[in-house]
Formats: sequence, C-alpha cells, structure tokens
Amino acid sequence: MSAPERPEAIDPDVDLHVPAQRAETAGAEKWGVLAAISAGGAAGASARYGLALAWPTPTGGFPWATLLINVLGCALIGVLMPLISEGGRGAHHLVRPFLGVGVLGGFTTFSTYAVEVSRLLARQQAGLAMAYAAATLLGALGAVWATATATRGVLAARAGRAGTERGVRTP
Repeated sequence: MSAPERPEAIDPDVDLHVPAQRAETAGAEKWGVLAAISAGGAAGASARYGLALAWPTPTGGFPWATLLINVLGCALIGVLMPLISEGGRGAHHLVRPFLGVGVLGGFTTFSTYAVEVSRLLARQQAGLAMAYAAATLLGALGAVWATATATRGVLAARAGRAGTERGVRTP
C-alpha cells in the first residue's frame, strides 16, 4: 500500500484555514512535523545563543549580534523558500518545518529585538533605539527580498541552461 498523496500547497506558508494545507499536521503525521520543528528549533536557538555569547552587547551599546542574527536569518529564508517551493521543485515534506520553522525560527529573535529596543528607550537612548529598530526592519526585509530574488535568478539561469543542454529553448 502506498502512502497517501499530499495535497499541493497553494501558498508556501501554510494557511490552517485552508483544509488542503492542514495535511502535514493531521493525524499521526503531525508527530514527525513537530519533531522536525523541535530539533530544528533547538539547533537554531543554540546557534543564536552561541553567536550572542561570542559577540555580547555592551550595556547601552548597539545590539549588533541580534541585528546580524535577524538579518542573516531573513537572508537564509529568502534562499530556502524558493529552493524548496517554487517552479515545481519538490523537497521532502519535513524540510520546510525543520529548516524554515525550526532552525530559522529558533535562530531569529524578534522578541530579543523588541526587548533591546525597550531597554534602549528606558535608558533614554531614543535615537539609538530608533536606529536599531529601523536597521532591523530594513535589513531583514531587504535581506529576504535580495536573497529570494537572487535565488530565483540562479534557479532560472540553471533551468535555462538545462533546457538548452536538452535542446529545449526557453523564452
């Protein structure tokens, strides 16, 4: 007996209000998804903790480590999602929960970002707090956009080369 066929996700981000997108968390299969998320989260949070220990923020200083963590995490999600979900490329059904939700969800830390902005404001460092808030927002959004765009470009170029090698012309 073969495994039940998975419904194709409409959007790479699961919308739990769409029944076809709840398949990965239905029945006994949810335990594999939860285990992948948990293992990935532990790895991502450990990497973040290690980076924060290696590059601590001095009292009242600019939180460079957290900024780097959040921008890097967003850059990596910009690479990951096109690789596993676009253009007919399939990945194992646990890749996105493990890497996207687990590792990168555990690695990035927008809660720490919010606490650090609050601490800077409490120390009357409003300018530094606003610079940090803006740098994180612009850096994270810019990183995910730039890396997703670059990844899609690389994938399109590879697909074009592969088509040319097979004698297929691509528009």
